[in-house]
Parts: sequence; structure tokens; C-alpha cells
Amino acid sequence: MPRSPLARDITDDEIRTFDEDGVVCLRGFFSEQWIKDMRNAAEDCLQRPGDLHAELASERGEVGRFFHDTFIWLRNEACRRFVFESPAAQIAACLMQSQKINLFFDQWLIKEPGTATKTPWHHDMTYWPIDGFQICTLWLALDPVTAESGAVEYVKGSHRWGQKFRPASFGSGSQYTEDIPEVPDIDTMRGELEIAQFNLEPGDCTVHHGLLVHAAPGNLTSSTRRRAHTSRWAGDDVTFFPRDGLQEMPPIPPELQSGDPIDSDLWPRIVG
Repeated sequence: MPRSPLARDITDDEIRTFDEDGVVCLRGFFSEQWIKDMRNAAEDCLQRPGDLHAELASERGEVGRFFHDTFIWLRNEACRRFVFESPAAQIAACLMQSQKINLFFDQWLIKEPGTATKTPWHHDMTYWPIDGFQICTLWLALDPVTAESGAVEYVKGSHRWGQKFRPASFGSGSQYTEDIPEVPDIDTMRGELEIAQFNLEPGDCTVHHGLLVHAAPGNLTSSTRRRAHTSRWAGDDVTFFPRDGLQEMPPIPPELQSGDPIDSDLWPRIVG
């Protein structure tokens, strides 16, 4: 499939920032047409959610709506075009300096105005049956994003702490059972850490490393929706690493064995 060209080259400084801080903010890499298409896709999915969706505010008995859904590209044509044809995969390849890029999955994280529900401190990789270091998430803003509407906070450099943390549940319970430490109490450590938070306009994105610790406030006091589409990308060194008690996913191809590259119909190679 033809892929949209990058709006400009990723700079050496941006690659260095991603490598050192674990997160970089990129402005205006996605066109108005991509934003229009993905907003339409968001509304379609809110009306017709998939089997893996969750209403996280309702699960927690909190006010508002925090909508979560995954592997949308498998059933929504606009999201399928986005992961195959938008600049997202190429951005991931440039920042991770990877020769190949697989899509791991895509996801909606939508917080409506009046939503109290926070996203807990966590890092992404330990939710998933993969291993490696070249793993990132591209978080695309479809609305203006501020601290009041739920802009993500990132602990700079935490991807290089050399520690994996047990996944924190976003909902009311937890299926996560891996015997690793819990994320430390970041809020009590704020004075010791460097935390980044970005105001975004539609078409802006952040890209963060799979081991970077991050969280997000609710969208309780703003009047602005926070519709975010995330796409998760895996590079050269990523392999299949199945364990019990991980994030729910579609059936994994039975031919994949632990330690194999993840190339498959479920996790297609987009670059390389």
C-alpha cells in the first residue's frame, strides 16, 4: 500500500531526545485529512465498539466516559488505512533506528469532558507478550490536548531504569499476575524526577518508549473531548514472549513460538 510521505525529516535532535528521554513530541506530521478520517473512525467505534472494548469510567464507578478499545485496524477500514498508509510506521522506524517495523496493535483512548478517571502510572511493554527494546507508542491527538483535558505525563529517562513493572489495571480489577515489582509511587517522587507533559493540537503526536513510565489525569474540568488514537510499533529486536495474565488480545497465531520474530497476520510488518 502507498504510504504518505513524512511532512519533513525526523531530525537528529529528535532521535536523540527519544533515545535519552524516552519521549518526543512531533508537531504537524498528520494532515487534516488524516485527522478528519480518524475522527470519523472514532465516532464509528464509539457507536459500534469491538469485543475488546472497555468503558473504564463505568467499571470504576466514576463519572464521565473513558472509552478504550484495541486492535481496531482489524475491523475498521479507516484505521487499517492509517496503520498501513499514514506516516506513523515510518516515524517509529526513524526514531527507533530500526530496519523493520511491525504493527503490534492500535487503540482508542477517549476521555469525554466531565470524566474523572485517571490513567494510572504504568509502562506499556509488560502488558504484552513480547520482548526486546525497540518498542514504542505513537499517541495521536485528534483534539486540542491540555493538562486539564488529560494530557499524558511522562517520566523522562524511566525507560532506562533497568526495571520492568507489573501492569496496573485501568479498570475495576486486575488480571495481571506477573511476579515483578509494582510501579513506584511517582506522585510522591515528583520532586526527584523530570516529568514532561505536552499541549497538543490535532495532528500533533508524541512517541514514547515501551518501558517509559507515564500516566494521565482525567478530563474533569475542561469542555474539550480528548480523542486519542495510539499505535504500537515493534522494531528489529522484538520477539514473541508469551506469559500468563497479560492484556487480552485476539487469538495469537499458533505457529509463533517463544523467541520467534512476531511477523504474522496479527502483527504485520509495515516497514522493511
